[in-house]
Amino acid sequence: MAIPSPLRESLHDPAFWARYTFAHEDGPGADRLGDLEDLLDEESDEDDADDDALEVEFEVGGGYRVLLSVDPEADSHSLGIAEPLAADAAELGWDDLAHWHPYALRWSELDVICRAITALDPELPHPGATLALLCRFAAVFEDDDVPGAVAAVDAAYASLRPREWDGYWPRGTDWLERADFRGQNVVWQRDPTGNLWARQDDDHETDFYSTRVDSAGGAFPHAGFNALLAAAAATLDPPGV
Repeated sequence: MAIPSPLRESLHDPAFWARYTFAHEDGPGADRLGDLEDLLDEESDEDDADDDALEVEFEVGGGYRVLLSVDPEADSHSLGIAEPLAADAAELGWDDLAHWHPYALRWSELDVICRAITALDPELPHPGATLALLCRFAAVFEDDDVPGAVAAVDAAYASLRPREWDGYWPRGTDWLERADFRGQNVVWQRDPTGNLWARQDDDHETDFYSTRVDSAGGAFPHAGFNALLAAAAATLDPPGV
């Protein structure tokens, strides 16, 4: 399994999810924390600022990997990709409490990536831990099946919830509260080379913070990302099969 042991154990801990989803900082779901809020306050007083972030690599096929860095202590998480012949990883987005730019993925892209990961590692079923961890980097728009997306995220979270636990646990609707850009004038367009990127027009209430806002020459690694999506699609539907 691609998820390191310390993180695997945390996936069944409500305190981890309260931190990871920012519910502990008045994010969606904060109103359901209950007694967990006091525990989180105590843990914050005891936090070791030198704790390292947890690094996760998910294989999607063809040597392409999705990279996730999880640092609950610093409230900072990032998403990247690695190509088989590239010396360095490329960052797609990051999420924190200061200058976040998390929205790197469309829902359909996240779904393909998660399904490819499952195809290569049956110990990571879909919807499950992979979707629960990566969904923070995806957003939904007018042309998405939003009820289906919310149900999948909800199922991913629910698959990790301990049977005996009846307190706070993240929900698909919590994710949607941060990921819903319907009606926010985000316009997607594809350039002649096939790069898909977005612009946000005026007259919106929620800013679309993303590095994926230009067709070329910007911060988003379009070529590598397109190749990764193609590799994931080939994993799900191998050529010649």
